[in-house]
This record gives sequence, C-alpha cells and structure tokens, in this order.
Amino acid sequence: MNLILLGAPGAGKGTQAEAISEALNIPQISTGNMLREAVKNGTEYGLKAKAVMEAGGLVSDDIVVNILKDRIAQDDAQNGFILDGFPRTVPQAEALDEMGVRIDKVVEIFVPDETIKERVSGRRVCEGCGASYHVQYKPSKTDGVCDKCGAKTVIRKDDQPETVISRLETYHKETEPIKAYYEKQGKLETVIGQEEVADTKKLTLQAVGAEIA
Repeated sequence: MNLILLGAPGAGKGTQAEAISEALNIPQISTGNMLREAVKNGTEYGLKAKAVMEAGGLVSDDIVVNILKDRIAQDDAQNGFILDGFPRTVPQAEALDEMGVRIDKVVEIFVPDETIKERVSGRRVCEGCGASYHVQYKPSKTDGVCDKCGAKTVIRKDDQPETVISRLETYHKETEPIKAYYEKQGKLETVIGQEEVADTKKLTLQAVGAEIA
C-alpha cells in the first residue's frame, strides 16, 4: 500500500508513521533523508539536487519526484511505502500524479491548533544527551534537569511559541489544500488525534486496514 501521511507540525505524524511502517512492513520515506541519501550516493538526480542546494536554490518538484521514484524502486518499497513530508503543496501532489507515482490512500492525523500549541510548548530536550521530556506528559524528576545525564533541559527553537504559530500558519496555507485534492480522488482518510497515543495508533492502523489484533 502506497500512503501519504498528512498532519500539522506537532500532530504526532512521525509516531504514527512508525506504527504503520512496523504493522505493514513498509518503509517510512522522509523527504530530507531521501534527498541526503541520493546526494550521498551520487545518483543522477542526487547530483542535480546537490548542485541546486550548493547554489543556495530550492530543489524543484520534478527533481524531488525523480529521486522519490528511484527510492520507491528499491527492494524494501516493493510492498508499499509511507511518504512523510512530501507532497507539501498541491503542485507537488499534481507532480506525483503526472509522473506516475501511484498513491492508494492519504491519512491525515488531525489535532486542533490549540492542542498542538499546548503539547509543543511543554516539550523539553536535554542539552547534553538529547533525551526528550514534556512538562505535562513526561516530566523529568527535577524540573529543568535531565534524569539520564543531569544536564539542563531546554525548549528547542522549533518549539518556541512564535515558531509553532508560524509553522501552523504555513501548514494551513500551503499543505492543507492537499486534503481537498485527494478527497476529490476518494483517497483521504482523517484520523482524529486522541489524548492517548495508543488510541490514535489504533485508529490510524484501522484507517490503513492493519487493525491491532
């Protein structure tokens, strides 16, 4: 099954992608990793992407889609894949269709903005070992101190309130219109994010036909 996972920053998309990947035994393909791999391996389109990035430009949609086509031709993606982070815009979704990349289902993890702001603003990361915490859901034993290495825990730049608001605005403006694009094709499935991660996981797996036994 070829899937696209949609969701606002902080909706828990990565966690659900891992769950689907494990349940269906298909790879989770993130745009960033895929580009880095193509550049490292010196593929035809990887070299094109490298030249653009070194010149300070944005890698075009057709280069990204061609890199994606190379990636999904690999053995581990023969039973399907999960796209995480692409497409981000309607033109990118159109480029996938035009270049013959078949998508079976698009799963949106929906969490209201207010809940995302609350979740994200509570995240803390250890400066020393990188361990992650949450002031409400997974607090460290001593506030501001990592349980594992005793270093200071901080708010990442990405989790600063103004950054979160900006990222949500970008998502609603650029990525959310993709939902209507795939809804017209009858491929969109929306999962409402639950309080408990396990409950969201159960609903997500049901959406892709991989129910928990």
